[in-house]
Amino acid sequence: MAKPAAKLAKIALLLFVLGSFYLVAVHRHAERDAVRSTPVALTPDCVQKLDRYGLAVGRLYESPYAFERTGLHKSLRGYTEEDVRAIQRGCNIVDDTHGRLAQDPYRDRWNAKRFIRGSHATCNNCHQGVGDKQDAAGNRMKGSLHLGASWVMGDMYDRFTGLLLPYELRQMQCYINASNGYKPNIADDVIRDVTAYSRFLSAALDMTIATHYEEQGIDEVTASATHKQGDDYVRGELLYKQKCMHCHGPQAIGLEADGRVVAPALAGPNAWNMQSRNNFYFVSTVLAGFICRNMPKGQENTLDNQECRDIAYYISNLPRPAGDRQGPVVALQQQLLMRALPPLLRLTESSPSKSAAPAAETRAQPVLGHAE
Repeated sequence: MAKPAAKLAKIALLLFVLGSFYLVAVHRHAERDAVRSTPVALTPDCVQKLDRYGLAVGRLYESPYAFERTGLHKSLRGYTEEDVRAIQRGCNIVDDTHGRLAQDPYRDRWNAKRFIRGSHATCNNCHQGVGDKQDAAGNRMKGSLHLGASWVMGDMYDRFTGLLLPYELRQMQCYINASNGYKPNIADDVIRDVTAYSRFLSAALDMTIATHYEEQGIDEVTASATHKQGDDYVRGELLYKQKCMHCHGPQAIGLEADGRVVAPALAGPNAWNMQSRNNFYFVSTVLAGFICRNMPKGQENTLDNQECRDIAYYISNLPRPAGDRQGPVVALQQQLLMRALPPLLRLTESSPSKSAAPAAETRAQPVLGHAE
């Protein structure tokens, strides 16, 4: 009698454990559904963006932007309440990936931060203008990594993996490399919502499936498009100090003010890793192309191709986290550089400005005395 009773007790315990896991899963699923049905508190930029494109619940959708450009009424399939919330959440993820503007980042931004190391990497750093960068006249800008234009391309060949990747998997690559983070599940809300937002942008801008647009991706700068001077680290450092340092900082580790990232890190632990498409060792044309088309802010397309390649060469040789191809030795080397170089450089770069200020004051004193 003892053995059957023991077996029954074990079976009962197993059923209790499995039942507990099932109840927890049901509770979490219900909680997730409740959050997905909650109205979305949009960021200020997303309010402006989605209002401009007339996002609303309805059986049909007609883009104000497309009508303004073409003068033609074109009706598309409309959006349900669930569709609208997904698009709104996707816009928020692109604009405020870390949930800095959210009262509850987990609920409001679907905790996209959990997939990212560091505090600077966001979608909007690369996909500027909340994924839809335009000039003052409303023209979409060439080489601006437009999310809508990227979505309509569908499956694309990825030169890093050698695979034909759909839009969702290309997003996963961004989290792993460009954000130096972790791979989300393909069905995660982060992936689904950004995809919904990107698809809406393509509809709002009247983009055609399987069409390549100039604003999709990077307008890469090849060596053949320069003066054949060769990529130069010293020229790049000088140009960085002239064109980039006032935003990204003297050591390219980014600037923050009032809890917000003013300019993202280009080096150090908050930057992309060595596996990123921005890294000069892998694709020597991508970072240069991004700089030419998108930097400096407000002065886009003012640098020539050689200047962009020189700046890119300088930036790409600064210390940053290693990717998964580099191995533990390179990872340790980069960690040491990221921690040892900043304090050493701060010691050397502060002396000239401090010595120049007293000299200026000394020269100014006689003039002020004479004026009195």
